[in-house]
Amino acid sequence: MSTTAVLATIGGLIIVGLASYAAHLLLKLKKQTELQQQQQALAIAKRNANIFESVDTICLAGIQGQCDLSEATIRIYCILDYVQGEERIDFAATYPAMQELYDVVKDMPRSEARKELGKKERMKFDYDRMKAEAKLHDAIKQELEVLQNQIKPLNTTIPIKMI
Repeated sequence: MSTTAVLATIGGLIIVGLASYAAHLLLKLKKQTELQQQQQALAIAKRNANIFESVDTICLAGIQGQCDLSEATIRIYCILDYVQGEERIDFAATYPAMQELYDVVKDMPRSEARKELGKKERMKFDYDRMKAEAKLHDAIKQELEVLQNQIKPLNTTIPIKMI
C-alpha cells in the first residue's frame, strides 16, 4: 500500500470520527435545550398557579364583601398582569366592569399620599370611588364569580419531578 493511500485512510477515519463526535454533541445540545424548555414551562406553570391562587383569594374576599371592590379590582388587575403564557387573560375585554372601576381608581392616591391630602380632596376621591363602586357593584360581583370559576381549573398542583 502506498503512503498516500494510508494517509487518505487515516484522514478519512479522522473525519468520520470528528463527524460522529459532532453529531453526538448536537444530540446532547438538543436534549439539553428540550430540558431547559420543559423546566421553563414548568416554572411558568408554577408561577401562574401561585398567581391564580392569590386571585382566587381576592375574588372570594370581594364576593363576600371582606374588601372594597375597588381594592379587589386594583389588586386583581395588577396581579393578572404577571400571568405568562397561554393562560394570560385580556382583562379589559373579559371584565369590562372591573376595568371601568380600575380606570376610575387607578390614579387615586393611596396610603401615605392619601394622608397628605386635605379633607376636601380625600372626600372628593372617596365620593368618586363610592359612586363608581355603587354603579358597578352587581356587574363586578358577577365578574368576580366568573373570574374565580375561570381560574379554578387553571389553579392546579404542579408535580415537580427530579430528572
